[in-house]
Amino acid sequence: MKIPPENDQFALSNDRISSLLDDIPLINNFKGKWSSIRAKLSDLRTQLMDVSEFPNSSSSPLSVDFLHSVLEVLSEAASLSEKCRNPELSDGKLKTQSDIDSVLAKLDSLLKDGEVLIRSEILHDGAVSSSSSRREAVRAESRNLITRLQIGSIESRVLAIESLLKLLNEDDKNVTIAAAQGIVPVLVRLLDSSSLELKERAVAAISIVSSVDGVRHLMIAEGLQLLNHLLRILDSGSGFAKEKACLTLQPLSLSKENARSIGSRGGISSLLEICEAGTPGSQASAAAVLRNLASFGEIKENFIEENGVIVLLGLLASGTPLAQENAIGCLCNLVAEDDNLKLLIVREGGIELLRSFWDSAPSVHSLEVAVELLGLLASSSPIAEALISNGFVDRLLPALSCGVLGVRTAAARAVHELGFCTKTRKEMGEAGFITPLVNMLDGKSVEEKEAAAKALSSLLQYTGNRKIFQKEEKGIVSAVQLLDPSISNLDKKYPVSLLASVMISSKCRKQMAAAGAGLYLQKLVEMNVDGSKKLLECLGRG
Repeated sequence: MKIPPENDQFALSNDRISSLLDDIPLINNFKGKWSSIRAKLSDLRTQLMDVSEFPNSSSSPLSVDFLHSVLEVLSEAASLSEKCRNPELSDGKLKTQSDIDSVLAKLDSLLKDGEVLIRSEILHDGAVSSSSSRREAVRAESRNLITRLQIGSIESRVLAIESLLKLLNEDDKNVTIAAAQGIVPVLVRLLDSSSLELKERAVAAISIVSSVDGVRHLMIAEGLQLLNHLLRILDSGSGFAKEKACLTLQPLSLSKENARSIGSRGGISSLLEICEAGTPGSQASAAAVLRNLASFGEIKENFIEENGVIVLLGLLASGTPLAQENAIGCLCNLVAEDDNLKLLIVREGGIELLRSFWDSAPSVHSLEVAVELLGLLASSSPIAEALISNGFVDRLLPALSCGVLGVRTAAARAVHELGFCTKTRKEMGEAGFITPLVNMLDGKSVEEKEAAAKALSSLLQYTGNRKIFQKEEKGIVSAVQLLDPSISNLDKKYPVSLLASVMISSKCRKQMAAAGAGLYLQKLVEMNVDGSKKLLECLGRG
């Protein structure tokens, strides 16, 4: 049958609805169901009138598709009404009843599609001219795709979401524009779809949105509804879908409330299973989510119950570099202030695995978590001895001079922990640790300066290291500058301790006085900083 032009389709649809409304009172079979059909046809006629009033109703592809679908359902309903006017019901009662229910469902779907079409701004949008801005073109396309994702068949929605993924992958600005048009709640609703293909593409699109800082809040605002969908995907989705779900969970799991929800809904168990048997990409993403979750103390018990440390060590042994880095980051969060977990890591071969990762790290940046874990493990003296015997002192020295602030700071903290005995302090001093630590006293951040002062205060407990420090041209002056009360968030007890260790030298006392230590110490005494009063008195006597 030849499809009439769009301008005629509104009239044809209205004619067919009028004809059906006239025929329905003549039907004696299934009167209740036909009464429902009659009510829906009346609503549909009203919708068609509303759609026809839009300026682009005849040219919009979505409007045209909608009208084609309307005509198909009306033809089916007309054929069925003719059969039902025959008392004998040629197709049988059960088959006819099933056909009527099918028409009712299709009319429901058409009414929902029509409502979406009318609510959307797509029928207001004209063709985008070549002179239109790129932003306006993306905005119009986003509205078009958002509408297409809500109406029509599964196949047409899959095509729409493929176009959306292409648009989102082009540019972060496109993501921002699409999010402003309302794409996020539409994508979240698609996660409820019966179509696996549509669901997978929806979670892929959501993961792209989650990666853009400026619109991430819109995704977070979806709350538990989105969380529950993502956790179901972790349980039963494909490897691809699980990886995208984990990418989406990464920013969501930074919130304590969401972390608690993930833990209470079995999310940690699902994530650990992915770490054991998932695809390489999904393992790295799952470990990143676990790393966030482990930062919340109340979630730690879930990890212990699920044997999480063993799983993470397994990933450290065989995962991709990114998966290994995230596994180490998660272990750092888990073992902080927990000596039992530290000992468990050592018993399960964690020191050897850490050494292997350290030696094969793809970049200096990725070493930061490894150096942090080293420092945390070294806070336990028996473990520190094992770390030293495994060559970590030699590995730590280059980290103090690298170009990555976080690595340098973590390395200085690890020096403090490893310098727990005279033998190690002597070894570090002779190996050349003093000079890079002195350089860090003038570092870029307060954290770096404090870590360096703390490490030096430990190393200078060995007399030989004091002599090395005194030879450093700027050592005393840099340490005195850290006494300045205007430098906030820096624990003054470390530079005080550092300077007190070399106070016996008259040359050092003169350097301190010349650098203004007396004035700073007077203020620190008023602030009750440990050791400041004694240091000031010694400086005064000198």
